[in-house]
Amino acid sequence: MMRTIFTALALTLFTCLLCGAEDSHQSILNPAKAAAAKMYPRIVLYSVAWCPHCRETKEYLTKNDIPFINRDVEVDTKAMEDLTIKYNSTGVPVIIFGTGKDEIVMKGFTPARFQDTLQKARLK
Repeated sequence: MMRTIFTALALTLFTCLLCGAEDSHQSILNPAKAAAAKMYPRIVLYSVAWCPHCRETKEYLTKNDIPFINRDVEVDTKAMEDLTIKYNSTGVPVIIFGTGKDEIVMKGFTPARFQDTLQKARLK
């Protein structure tokens, strides 16, 4: 009787472990989105979690499948240094298009300004 209960418990535990492995928190990559991402320059957004303009920017980029790197300046001290020293800004959002000498800095956000700046960055 004890052996049957032990076997049932062991089997249940093993099954739960297998189910947990199959239900991992991993995103599935979409090759079509990866190809579309190559249409954009590198985009870095300097933001904070509580800022409504930052939230609007993130929602716009996400809704339009525009790949970006979000750097929260309240939790990332290097991001805060870059924002204040390198980009000479004390406000957010700040969006950086491209890298190196081809960087374009956009302070603030509107969809129209974003699209205009994106076009300029694509031409570089």
